[in-house]
Amino acid sequence: MKFIATQVDDSVEKMQSMAKQQQQQPGFAIDPYFYRSHVTYQTELKKIIYKSWLYAGHISQVKEQGDYFLFDLGEDSIIISRAESGEIHGSLNICRHRGARVAEEASGHRKTFVCPYHGWVYNTDGSLKAARHMEMKEGFDPDCYGLKQVQVCVFEGLIFINCDVNAASYKPILANIQTQLGAYDLPNAKIAHRHTYQVDANWKLVLENYLECYHCATSHRSYAKMHTLRELEATVEPINTAMLARAAEVTGVPGIEGEYWSIYKGAEEFGACLYTSRYALYDGYLTGSETGQAVAPLMGNIKGYDGGAGDFQLGPLTFMLNYPDHCVLYRFIPRGITQTDMEVVWFVNGDAEEGKDYNKEEVSWLWHHTSLEDEYIILRNNEGVNSHFFEPGPYHPEFEAICIEFVDWYLDALQP
Repeated sequence: MKFIATQVDDSVEKMQSMAKQQQQQPGFAIDPYFYRSHVTYQTELKKIIYKSWLYAGHISQVKEQGDYFLFDLGEDSIIISRAESGEIHGSLNICRHRGARVAEEASGHRKTFVCPYHGWVYNTDGSLKAARHMEMKEGFDPDCYGLKQVQVCVFEGLIFINCDVNAASYKPILANIQTQLGAYDLPNAKIAHRHTYQVDANWKLVLENYLECYHCATSHRSYAKMHTLRELEATVEPINTAMLARAAEVTGVPGIEGEYWSIYKGAEEFGACLYTSRYALYDGYLTGSETGQAVAPLMGNIKGYDGGAGDFQLGPLTFMLNYPDHCVLYRFIPRGITQTDMEVVWFVNGDAEEGKDYNKEEVSWLWHHTSLEDEYIILRNNEGVNSHFFEPGPYHPEFEAICIEFVDWYLDALQP
């Protein structure tokens, strides 16, 4: 059941007033109004989601010219396709005639996209190829009626899109983590498994859950026994210091231990968050698996297990946790005021053979179970914050520090 106490007296003015009131309580969780306001949800799409850099997919999903897949975002659909030129394009899945969707299947191969309503035909780059009998309309110019485009940025095999055609380029910003992310050779990696968890909760509840590890020790026992993020930084500092000292030599990647931090209000451009650091696993654990032992061949240029994992943020809604033998990507996408798609993608070395070099159930075990645990606690959270009696409490100053940064940025974005 989707719990939501709808705001019946909602308005733009109320939203802006509520945001200003919330800004007077820095360090506190946000009022339940922001999780159940339809005005706020539409404003979030317009001012935040459609103006941010979002992970759409991996280049292996569009290997050949004519390959495509759909990226659903809010109530919209975006076609990610490889055109005849070889370039990857992002086109809004909306016919320029009367608005029907021109692609229905989640993925496939097409020479053209044909609107099922009146037969307008589009090339795989989104340009209009044919509009039946529209030559009868005086002044009709096919070049003016191609599918609307979104910005596309491909970096290390990852495809990012931004619906704001005027947004600053993401690629020069991403260059700041070239060394750390490049170590995994993601352009040549293989998707071992992917799964979308449809969580019946507002997207901010799902995102906030990922942004903090205050809940890790109590909600994720398997994760917590391996990962030092469950503890205060001062407590695990000796373990992290030792791992960082050996990381470059053991992995064979100079600079893999480097850190970069530029997220939310501190990002170089709006919606272009970027972060990386490396943190330690507890002694005796090599990777994020059921046993903590290797489950696949080493990724990319990595030569050994240093007892660490690479932590990444790519835009406001996408994250990666990269172990030496596999990488895990999380993406959170709002699909409605009370529904969020939490997609998890597991990558392995591109040369690895399933059944011989890895078993996808072993690769995905830890984060599949962790995601199910997350879904459980998020749904309980969703029920609670929609109570008429809920009063937001203070965030933890260390464990929930990134939640504080997110909320500060979020509230600013809602203002005129």
